[in-house]
Amino acid sequence: MKTLQKQAGFTLIELVVVIVILGILAATAAPKFIDLTSDARASVVEAYEGSLNSAADMAHAKALVQTVTNGDISIAGENITFSNTWPDADQISKLMEANSDITEVSGSAGTFTHADAASDTNCRTVYDPSSAGINTRPIISSDPSNCS
Repeated sequence: MKTLQKQAGFTLIELVVVIVILGILAATAAPKFIDLTSDARASVVEAYEGSLNSAADMAHAKALVQTVTNGDISIAGENITFSNTWPDADQISKLMEANSDITEVSGSAGTFTHADAASDTNCRTVYDPSSAGINTRPIISSDPSNCS
């Protein structure tokens, strides 16, 4: 009579199935353990830079249409002061939609920082119209570093 041998160990298919299941679990659980808040803050700052670009361009277009080089124009119920057909730094925040994540740095017109940033020197967006001319746009830049 022949006796049946008992299986000792796992088959290759069983091992592959277990590894695939563990891989799927790791891929879905990993983002919950990785801190992405600094990346999210940096993205908000960069998006605000894009919003400043759009707001400045639309205001500049309105100034050109109304042939206002220096002076005030009423936009959305706000009087906006223009220099060289571009909004002044202290006026650009009036053109921006309120964003609870971004705050204007006090004493520094045209500088906006993330509300949760560690300091005002990083994680910020700057609107600088000082070099702007009628045909030269203001410098709008963002510094998404150290947004932890």
